[in-house]
Amino acid sequence: MRFRPCIDLHEGKVKQIVGSSLNDAEPGAVQTNFVADKLPAWFAELYRSDHLTGGHIIKLGAGNDDAAREALAAWPGGMQVGGGITAENGAVWLDSGASHLIVTSYVFKDGEINTGRLRKLLKTVGKDKIVLDVSCRKKDGSYYIVTDRWQKFTRVALSAMVLEELSRYCDEFLIHAADVEGKCSGIEVPLVKNLAAWSPVPTTYAGGIRDMSDLQLIKELGRDRLDVTVGSALDIFGGTTMEYREAVAYCRGGKGT
Repeated sequence: MRFRPCIDLHEGKVKQIVGSSLNDAEPGAVQTNFVADKLPAWFAELYRSDHLTGGHIIKLGAGNDDAAREALAAWPGGMQVGGGITAENGAVWLDSGASHLIVTSYVFKDGEINTGRLRKLLKTVGKDKIVLDVSCRKKDGSYYIVTDRWQKFTRVALSAMVLEELSRYCDEFLIHAADVEGKCSGIEVPLVKNLAAWSPVPTTYAGGIRDMSDLQLIKELGRDRLDVTVGSALDIFGGTTMEYREAVAYCRGGKGT
């Protein structure tokens, strides 16, 4: 299990946000757990100094491009970038230093998988540069892929067949359990079990992680097949239940602090 670091950008700043509170119709409704007084490059440099690759920079809405470029410049080739990525602008972000492009809304259009756009993206940047963000929310007993900063449900429920099909177009999956994202209320256990059983490519889980026991649970239930991202619980993001150093050490097989 690898520790995948994150830099979530909102209004040009590094923040930790309750994912389910994002609402374009009511911007004031966003619940913010943390706003950094440090620049995005500071976090990227930290991850670089700890040799942590495969983390992600997520642009949550407009006004984050400059901040994302700043972070990528601090750790060129070390982090992935997502938020508004398309076949048309993908090469620009790779040239800016992204190792991979994280794509959601562009390929899940009008509630369905747009295979035409997937093929276009594949042709433009290549399979080895694509991470499909299949973040999800629970409805009617199933986990459905959600888009537009986790606000819109698609009609695509996660399953072994869906992940197998999508894996033809990407190098990895990134999956936020959006219902618990930013809440530090515990992980989505059924989702972790399903991802471990279903995913045919490297997969990173995020959402609800509150302390070291949740990391241990993901490692166990995920059969050591899933990587992990931690946000609001970490001390570097104002959290009080998990130390960044301890989490990194655990995922590397150490004993922590």
